[in-house]
Amino acid sequence: MPQRPRVLVARKLFDDVLEPLAAACELQTNPDDRTASPQELRDWMRDKQGALITGSERIDSALLDACPQLRVVSTMTVGYDHIDVAACAQRGVVVTHAPDVLDETTADFGMALLLGAARQLGEAERYLRAGSWKNWSASLFAGSDVHGSTLGIVGMGRIGRAVARRAALGFGMRILYHNRRRLEESLERESGASYRDLDELLQQSDHVLLALPYSAEARHLIGAGQLARMRRGATLVNIGRGGLVDEAALAAALHAGHLGAAGLDVFENEPTPNPVLLDAPRLLITPHIASASLPTRRAMVRLAVDNLLAVLGGGAPLTPVAPPRAGA
Repeated sequence: MPQRPRVLVARKLFDDVLEPLAAACELQTNPDDRTASPQELRDWMRDKQGALITGSERIDSALLDACPQLRVVSTMTVGYDHIDVAACAQRGVVVTHAPDVLDETTADFGMALLLGAARQLGEAERYLRAGSWKNWSASLFAGSDVHGSTLGIVGMGRIGRAVARRAALGFGMRILYHNRRRLEESLERESGASYRDLDELLQQSDHVLLALPYSAEARHLIGAGQLARMRRGATLVNIGRGGLVDEAALAAALHAGHLGAAGLDVFENEPTPNPVLLDAPRLLITPHIASASLPTRRAMVRLAVDNLLAVLGGGAPLTPVAPPRAGA
């Protein structure tokens, strides 16, 4: 009888969703649900043919060299900047991710973060809990309106378009967008969105929401210069990746009063936010939970499991990550 493939499940997930994987493979799990150190991760994966990971586990050349039996890495996230996809391709390791299943939930959260930041909900709640509310005032936590305002979306993929639908239909917002490539005319009409270059979008938007993936070229896409171009009192929301924003420059813009508010669900050095952010005013921050509804998180794990079973069973992955083209 052939030996069953050995698979690492790097974090504590949903046992019932993992059952098909447990039936077909020998699983090593992480019941303590803690992030492994790079050396621990190499030790855990050394004899594995497959791995189900989250965004907390980094797959790089050093790990791959220590794990010569590895055939497939399946991340339950849609983003894969924690995986060296080129290094995996060089070694014949298939990489899969979990697109589509989290789009609507993440878009819900994007709107929640925008509303919460613009209306200063985080600061207002902390103020109340601290016992500081002694008197009503007309200007107490008077934030910005969302309805009828202009939203600029940077990154008009599936999540960006889902945010646009909510903003336009639910809040009567005017939608501008910036993308590496302009959308087809039919998608623009469906989203009710008008294309702008980045500077124009920043200058013309009351609120700016980032929903694009991370790349080396996009690091600090929003820095001091871009923040200065935004309207005074505008709101910046990031549900993409932390490295898109220069966090020190963002904190400075909030302290200076140029930005009205900001909302961040992602950070450059997760899980430890830059200390300058923790002291910044009018900043609503959350621990990378945009996709965190139970139905969606279960669907993400289910797709990661299905990808592993497909590849380890000799078939094609359902949602592969394509290796970068040479010279790209």
